[in-house]
Amino acid sequence: MQTTGFQPSDLRRFSQVQQLAYQVVEAVQARLQDGMTEQDAVRMLREELASRGVTDMFHDPFAWFGDRAAFKGFWINLKFLPSKTRLQPGMPVILDIAPIVDGYSADIGYCFVHGGDPVVEAMDRTLLQVRDHILKAVRAGKTMSAIYREVDVIIEAAGFINVHRYYPHRVIGHRLGRIQVGMLHKLRWLGFGLPTYVKLTGSTWLSKLFPTRIESPLWNDGRECEHPVREGVWALEPHIATPDQRLGSKWEEILVVTPDNAYWLNDDATHCRRGVAAGWWRSTQRPAIEALAGA
Repeated sequence: MQTTGFQPSDLRRFSQVQQLAYQVVEAVQARLQDGMTEQDAVRMLREELASRGVTDMFHDPFAWFGDRAAFKGFWINLKFLPSKTRLQPGMPVILDIAPIVDGYSADIGYCFVHGGDPVVEAMDRTLLQVRDHILKAVRAGKTMSAIYREVDVIIEAAGFINVHRYYPHRVIGHRLGRIQVGMLHKLRWLGFGLPTYVKLTGSTWLSKLFPTRIESPLWNDGRECEHPVREGVWALEPHIATPDQRLGSKWEEILVVTPDNAYWLNDDATHCRRGVAAGWWRSTQRPAIEALAGA
């Protein structure tokens, strides 16, 4: 997987794939009905991706309904896989997809409440506060582990809990890049192409054993992340919930880190548009596809 050396033309391709991903999850939101299961949602995600010509994915689609959107009771990785939980009014929904188009990958998370819930706006506000903080902290050269802990403080001060700590290796983010997709990629394990899973897992454990010599492809609060964010394209996915884990919410989008700066890839993610439309958030920084257009 190519992780560095991207030109403005590459970033535009990443942006196109990310925008396609958001179009897919919004289309599935419009199709979801009471009584449908997570498995139904994943089937529809696959249909929408296929209708747009997507045949490869960094990971298989995920869908989580109700308290599963807060990862309640997720004590084993198999719990992440789509279940027969049925959609009911008032349930939070998280859809997470990672299409690959011509090798360019994106990984996005999208949350809404089926039927609406006023708590979600407060969660949206907190998550966009986290978004703004991450960019400032990366630009300040803070370590990945320190940024992780600072995000925890923001989440707790808002009255929510950190859910990304329940992800494998406690990740708040991971590397993305341009992926060479071969036949072995069709073999899947826990939702990932086998080569991707083996490379990610191998690099992750080696970085834990040799944190000063091997770079981790994951972003967490461990000793392997006690350094500034390395150059490249990263998928960030802060995930929060109410303390009772009744409601969970997240977003996931691409962060571009250059040798001397950092940018969100674009500001067209759904959670950004929701904040702008509601009038309580606006972007104050130029996204990568604009700032680096003439690089």
